[in-house]
Amino acid sequence: MNKSILLLAILLVLSFLTSAQEKQPNKDSIKNKVVSGKTITISGVLQPRYTVSLTPGVDVNGAHFDSAAKAINNNFSLRRVRFQVKAQLNEHFEAGILVNFAEFAGNPTGKVLENAFVKYNMNRHFHLMAGQFRPFIGIEDVIPADLIRSVDFTNGYYSLGKNGWQSFQAGVAVFGDISKKLRYYAGVHNGNSRNQATDNDNRKHVYGRLEADIAKNITLGANAGYGSFKNTKGDMYGADVKSSFKLGNNWHFDLDMAYKNGTNFSYFDTLKVKPALKDIRISNFYAIPIIRHDFNLSGLKSIEFSNRYEYLTESNHYNPNPRQTFTPMLGFEFVEKYSAFFQIGAVIDAYKNNIPKTTTYSHNTMVAQLQLRF
Repeated sequence: MNKSILLLAILLVLSFLTSAQEKQPNKDSIKNKVVSGKTITISGVLQPRYTVSLTPGVDVNGAHFDSAAKAINNNFSLRRVRFQVKAQLNEHFEAGILVNFAEFAGNPTGKVLENAFVKYNMNRHFHLMAGQFRPFIGIEDVIPADLIRSVDFTNGYYSLGKNGWQSFQAGVAVFGDISKKLRYYAGVHNGNSRNQATDNDNRKHVYGRLEADIAKNITLGANAGYGSFKNTKGDMYGADVKSSFKLGNNWHFDLDMAYKNGTNFSYFDTLKVKPALKDIRISNFYAIPIIRHDFNLSGLKSIEFSNRYEYLTESNHYNPNPRQTFTPMLGFEFVEKYSAFFQIGAVIDAYKNNIPKTTTYSHNTMVAQLQLRF
């Protein structure tokens, strides 16, 4: 039954998108509007998703149940419903707001509002941002929030985000070009996640990052930072590489790899008996190879295959329980720049030690997702 519903949904989506290609409006005419000398840009993303748990007794959210009958094994959902407004006030000042209405489906406290920043551009060597935005700490932080080429961001991204190292944070950042091949990023933020009325202590998270184009299609990055949570001090560091190659006519190969290691404040805070803080650190590595073939047809722009591998442990020495995740995905791009992008694939999660009746349990999930950017 689940397979029939999934197949029907896929066929309907493909049929709709293929027939609609010739009716696409001129995006520039609806996205950009000049108001009193200011340029207003409106954009958004919609991501409906269908999920099927392939593991008996584990639901679509990865939670294990003592009885398979209690687990909801398939579900339609809206993963993202993002709406973004950017205003270019003049050559130096701009502002941006990004909200995710899909988060109203659950408890929206501390959520919904994602970006809310002002930006000052002096020149290519110096930019200043203030407000709420994603700190520039790695590859995933500079990927547009509305562009997902795998099924989602990595598990490590969300784990590090809970500890103030990544994801949306409130603070200030400076960045720019040191030379044509070298860039810098530095910032200070509260480190207690987004949409909080105040920080949870008087210290701040501080970070720095350097990026270098070491070859024509290869960029190497390194970053480090320190911070605190409820007056508990910690640090993080990491490195990453981003590469893109043309394999021949219409064939492309991209490979991103990243490693990060950071203090897990949130887990340490839940423990009644406190071990050494150095034993409770997040260690995360991932690699995502992507092979894409361009067609440039009116109804199909490209097909790509990716298979992200991720290794994550949220406590490297105190009761470690490594998690390995494979995410093979097949994607069909119907409108350029991934404006209409359909994906189908799986998320294969394997823990070293399963913990019954929790989400720390090995499971496999099938996912079909449509991404519409406008």
